[in-house]
Amino acid sequence: MEAYRDQYAKLFNGGKKVVVVAMSADPDTALASWAHDESFPVLFASDPNGEIGKRYGVFNDKYKLDTRVLFVIDSAGKVTYRAFPFRELAGGAYTELGTAVAKATGGGSP
Repeated sequence: MEAYRDQYAKLFNGGKKVVVVAMSADPDTALASWAHDESFPVLFASDPNGEIGKRYGVFNDKYKLDTRVLFVIDSAGKVTYRAFPFRELAGGAYTELGTAVAKATGGGSP
């Protein structure tokens, strides 16, 4: 998550035409506290029962949590990019993400 925060302006067009939502099975109070303490410019959603993860096909029944997946959804609500799993330690993953966000928002390259 720190990479999203640190690269927010570049990856997510500074929040213009983009909404970033991170989802976790953690309680909403814990997410809110952590997001505030770390100054994250993204929204957090709590999915403690995996209901959202099940709808998107990313809930892991064995561990009872959502797997690390990244979706880019355009303004029409269409999933235009999916990284399953998202390789957060690979530099190229952020280049791909930036390109996907730019495409989904009608922009050029990131």
